[in-house]
Amino acid sequence: MKKITVINGVNLNMLGIREKGVYGTLDYKGLCEYIADKIKSYDVELRFFQSNSEGEIVDCIHSCYFEGYDGVVINPGAHTHYSYAIFDAIKAIAPIPVVEVHISDIHSREDFRKISVTAPACVRQIAGMGYDGYIEAIKHLIRN
Repeated sequence: MKKITVINGVNLNMLGIREKGVYGTLDYKGLCEYIADKIKSYDVELRFFQSNSEGEIVDCIHSCYFEGYDGVVINPGAHTHYSYAIFDAIKAIAPIPVVEVHISDIHSREDFRKISVTAPACVRQIAGMGYDGYIEAIKHLIRN
């Protein structure tokens, strides 16, 4: 059984409230339930974590190493565009693979959103697939 942590960063707790046309109508709990339901047929143990604090996200990433997780899915939210601390944390837990996910297509939005400083530390980036991006990320980690 693979152990995978799904980390959601800043403002993801506002899903279902914030910009529904961009991020959909599910709230954060609904997103976690959606992910768990879609992968229930796979041999995966999931842990979900959300924080608006960069340091707590870094601590969670580090815990994946110390607790023997096999992979990480991360949506850093706005931290994507400027957090070298999260970049370094992802690099620090290598060889544990990390997949970066974005609900929206960050490459077709505002200029600042097109730049991810965290993606180069990850094995893959998935953007613009909505909630199914998380499912694709988990499947990628299961396969590889």
